[in-house]
Amino acid sequence: MTSLEGRVLRRRRATTPPGGARGELEVLRDLAVRLGQPEHRFPVEPRVVFDELRAASAGGVADYAGVTYDRLDAGETLHWPCPDVDHPGTPRLFLDRFGTDDGRARFTVVEHRGPAEEPDADFPLVATTGRVLAHYQSGAQTRRVGELTTAAGPMFVQLHPDTAVRAGVCDGDDAVVVGRRGRVSVAVRCDDSMRLDTVFLPFHFAGDARANLLTNPALDPTSRMPEFKVCAVRIEPARAVTP
Repeated sequence: MTSLEGRVLRRRRATTPPGGARGELEVLRDLAVRLGQPEHRFPVEPRVVFDELRAASAGGVADYAGVTYDRLDAGETLHWPCPDVDHPGTPRLFLDRFGTDDGRARFTVVEHRGPAEEPDADFPLVATTGRVLAHYQSGAQTRRVGELTTAAGPMFVQLHPDTAVRAGVCDGDDAVVVGRRGRVSVAVRCDDSMRLDTVFLPFHFAGDARANLLTNPALDPTSRMPEFKVCAVRIEPARAVTP
């Protein structure tokens, strides 16, 4: 696997899988065969597939050609691009020049544009989403670990104590965050470092607690990324939820 810093890491099997379990390469091979592709074109040995990546990436921006199992097993720390087996790798990309013809960076002027969904009288607060320390991404893996689940606690909304008072809730209460597309059941966490107009929701939880019941799928016109980081909401006590 490759980390976000471009470091290539050699992962090893920790335990023998139970009977009937298939590795990802086997799943991909079986899917390809069902779609009419010859089986031999989809090897399931990781080292063979990695060597294919080395060949396919040679000469590209993310060049793995010089990264080998032997070098990784010998303890070398390698970052792409690494174009040949004598290359030390590139721990810091663009240290001397950028990936342009003249090596100089390009700046693009961007005009600020507000969110697609603004607060109003019905939904006066801005909700933003993010991470907590104990969970990773959607939580599909980390929520299976009892110690991490206990450390993180249940789904919550974090807001300023004055905002909580206006909503009729207190620290530790059960509440509901209501938006234009849905509602999320939460526990209230008061934090006086929060802005008065903003609440925070983690995105690691599932079912009726998932933050994406509220988030806005509006797309950026250029990148086509959805606007999941901001939407308009209100807070209500769990006992007084209204449509």
